[in-house]
Amino acid sequence: MTIRRFALAATAVAAFTALPAHAQTEIQWWHSMGGALGEWVNDLAKEFNASQSAYKVTPTFKGSYDESMTAAIAAFRAGNAPHILQVFEVGTATMMASKGAIKPVGEVMKQAGVPFDPKAYVPAVAGYYTAPNGQMLSFPFNSSTPVFHYNKDAFKAAGLDPEKPPTTWPEVASAAAKLKASGHKCPFTTSWISWTQLESFSAWHNVLFSTLNNGFGGTGTRLAINTPLHVRHIENLGNMAKQGLFVYKGRGNAADATFVSGECAMTTGSSALYGNVTRNGKFAYGIGTLPYYPDVPGAPQNTVIGGASLWAMAGKKPDEYKGIGQFFAFLSQPEVAAKSHQRTGYLPVTLKSFELTDQSGFYKKNPGTDVSVTQMIRKTTDKSRGVRLGNFVQIRTIIDEELEGVWGGKKSAKEALDAAVKRGNEQLERFQKANRG
Repeated sequence: MTIRRFALAATAVAAFTALPAHAQTEIQWWHSMGGALGEWVNDLAKEFNASQSAYKVTPTFKGSYDESMTAAIAAFRAGNAPHILQVFEVGTATMMASKGAIKPVGEVMKQAGVPFDPKAYVPAVAGYYTAPNGQMLSFPFNSSTPVFHYNKDAFKAAGLDPEKPPTTWPEVASAAAKLKASGHKCPFTTSWISWTQLESFSAWHNVLFSTLNNGFGGTGTRLAINTPLHVRHIENLGNMAKQGLFVYKGRGNAADATFVSGECAMTTGSSALYGNVTRNGKFAYGIGTLPYYPDVPGAPQNTVIGGASLWAMAGKKPDEYKGIGQFFAFLSQPEVAAKSHQRTGYLPVTLKSFELTDQSGFYKKNPGTDVSVTQMIRKTTDKSRGVRLGNFVQIRTIIDEELEGVWGGKKSAKEALDAAVKRGNEQLERFQKANRG
């Protein structure tokens, strides 16, 4: 008995002495990064947690961007929202309108006593997350832009130059025909249809996606995606689908896996596909710029932002905001941001991390990895700054539904885009009414 009591007492002493002098403040971070990107997020949290002892960032995967945003809204109403929420760019206008639910990043950094200069971030990225009054509302984290990915081995087998990706849409169609003739069942596909084929397509050709400068001019914006140029492009893709040159692989990023596996030879998708291909692809891989129509004046202009930013949720304790600020400052360190950019294919969020990556010779050693940056750091116009709409998630779903009619041969491009404009505008009107005043 005596020995047992002694052992219990020793255990209690050991447990007590193992406790830190001050309990760590935990910061809950909800995100939507799976696979290789999920490992990156976990590594960032581990690195930050190891760099200091006051705070512990706990990342939690909450499903797709849509799912995590829905879960966070429900949690906020129930009074147990996370401290940090990763929200995709499509949700930006909705978050901006949720004034009582968020705390602007500038205020968080000020409260944390951390220096914060919005000018340190890539302008096209920072500008997207900045309110009309100039206040930066969320922290730029994983910003991407659409690029052209292609399989060099498939190009070689089809008699195409593996070092010369197509740069125009007519060249894409021509390359797809050669790939098909060489036995490829899926010459070209694309992920994120609205983002790559309408939103970025519009900015790249310096035409509006929606009125009032794509929503930056107010909630009275209405869709403008049924112009002759938009109709022509969707019609061309529809014709490619009929000939088996373009194979639709589903919504969201469903097409990504078919490129990584080698099933599809070319795709337009997020620059962040880079991390997945370099890790899991079993072929020589190339990156090119987003294709354009050479007869359109002013094209190519610049592509638009994708990916997500980090929002600090409202109603947290001062010490918790201090921890959030410290974590955001850690993510902004040039070495940390440069490493993230090089690992994932997401854009470097700060200008210093871009310079650091350039100086390291990374772009020379990995040709094509600078494409996303050069597409984004061009001077933007009122038509190409980005697209910021309310109820954008619903609008993208409507666009998917309507264009699936084209890929399936059930609707003409004009019918589909007219219907998308009509249905999308109903969503914009609903958002406008809900956010008046």
